[in-house]
Amino acid sequence: MKKWRIRAERTEKTHRWALANLHDATGETYLGMPERRRNNRQKHRKMHEQEPEGKNNTALGLEIEANNTMSDPIISKVHTEQTQAHETRRQLFVDLTSDLDRPVITFFTSFRYPVAMIDEDVQALEDLLRTLDLSKGVAVMICSPGGSGLAAERMINVLRSYSGTGEYWAIVPGKAKSAATMVCLGASRIFMGPASELGPVDPQIVFREQVVPVHHVINSYKKLFEGAEQTTGNIEPYLQQLANYDASMISHLETEQDLATDIAVRYLQNGGMLAGKSERKIKEAIKVFLLPQHTKAHARPIYHKEAQDCGLDVEVVDTGSDRWNLIYELYIRSNYLVTQSVTKAIETVGGSYFAAIPPS
Repeated sequence: MKKWRIRAERTEKTHRWALANLHDATGETYLGMPERRRNNRQKHRKMHEQEPEGKNNTALGLEIEANNTMSDPIISKVHTEQTQAHETRRQLFVDLTSDLDRPVITFFTSFRYPVAMIDEDVQALEDLLRTLDLSKGVAVMICSPGGSGLAAERMINVLRSYSGTGEYWAIVPGKAKSAATMVCLGASRIFMGPASELGPVDPQIVFREQVVPVHHVINSYKKLFEGAEQTTGNIEPYLQQLANYDASMISHLETEQDLATDIAVRYLQNGGMLAGKSERKIKEAIKVFLLPQHTKAHARPIYHKEAQDCGLDVEVVDTGSDRWNLIYELYIRSNYLVTQSVTKAIETVGGSYFAAIPPS
């Protein structure tokens, strides 16, 4: 396995990290992928660690070069900015934590590369939460196309369990879709901008080398099956297309679809934004998130007004405020990172977990 490589310049007071090269890692996986591809799940690498003074840390395959200098060369500063090293966002974490009066953790996955929320992400999130003072709660800034519903449920539980208040806030500066929307529905409050997007919670999978909503796969299978049953002509075209499907997988996807609804309703009802309401009333209230026919397309946005109409506690942040300026800059920098350099970034003021770009 190839190694990640980091170059570090150290001053007397700070550790400055600049990402020099990004290499390797294995593939990524989506919920419901065939076993042969699921076995290629991408490994996470911890990319930001505090290092004891005067020692080089080579844990987890990191190659670190220490350069004890009194000042940083200009080229180092440019490189740090270009690669969006963690230090370019550290002060934003400090300022936003002060503004919200609770610590902030970010969870970003790429919209450019075919990656998804998986269980390993939750472990990385938990590891970083353990380093924070969460007595006043926690806020998670999330930007992701989604992924595993079970991973989303575990993330909700981890955030609630570690929070000293038993709840958390979700911040959506851009897009939080599918399973990422589930994480937002488990929050006690959602902060959004005027153009921020949530989406339906039905899961997505990689099907025929494309990321598609589960309900599309299920519906296309059922239509082909019904057509084969009802045709009075040549059945061969239907059988040829049905050969591309696995009946057991379709059954599994139907279970996953039901699971997504159950997770959304359960965490809104139990300690969530719709606590005290019956399951039936919650399903009716949030049907825009549950039923694909309401949005017509999985990728179609659900904006703050529709979310508020569902009875959710959504605060629209004034785009002229200092709070939004902090949120937006942290969003732009983090999103750039997972678009250009890595596929995932989970970060706090003190550290980061990154996932590499899969080999083409």
